[in-house]
Amino acid sequence: MFTGIVEEIGTVTTIARPGGENGDVVLTVSGPLVTSDATLGDSISVSGVCLTVTSLPGGAFTADVMPESLARTTLGALAPGSRVNLERAVRADTRLGGHIVQGHVDGAAVLRSRAPGPRWDDLVFDAPPEITRYVAEKGSIAVSGVSLTVTSVTDTSFGVSLIPTTLEATVLGDLLPGDRVNIEVDVIAKYVERLLGARS
Repeated sequence: MFTGIVEEIGTVTTIARPGGENGDVVLTVSGPLVTSDATLGDSISVSGVCLTVTSLPGGAFTADVMPESLARTTLGALAPGSRVNLERAVRADTRLGGHIVQGHVDGAAVLRSRAPGPRWDDLVFDAPPEITRYVAEKGSIAVSGVSLTVTSVTDTSFGVSLIPTTLEATVLGDLLPGDRVNIEVDVIAKYVERLLGARS
């Protein structure tokens, strides 16, 4: 489990394709902070996707990414040099500063517009109804692993505002209109829907 509070921006160093062009990927990411106490089998969120550490080559980590994850997330578009948001799994004895984030991406959204404010940016993302149905104004959403508060929502879009810290400490500060991001909706909304459906 994660909080959506990004710890550092990592850099993809290598991408190997042991299964061929349509198979799995072995991703190597440089992240000195998140690897400082990592061990094999630990979970690290890479732009919102929970990955398992398979090796730790000096200040970096490798992880296997299955075709299912490549199809549902933006990880398939990464290349050496790509910057990614990194977060270690939350510890039971620390504050939950963001919200409950599993690292199980529900789908992708596309940045429609970006409006700069005096010290913040307002972003609007286009997203399919199967995502926006779980989004609520003033609710929580994870955008490429970053815990954010929803400022607006329609059937096909949602908005967020990025404070200076988020702009500087995450890759969301680099987003341009047309860029895709990983989206994880609040898991509580999905469970509520499931329970209500079971009752009827």
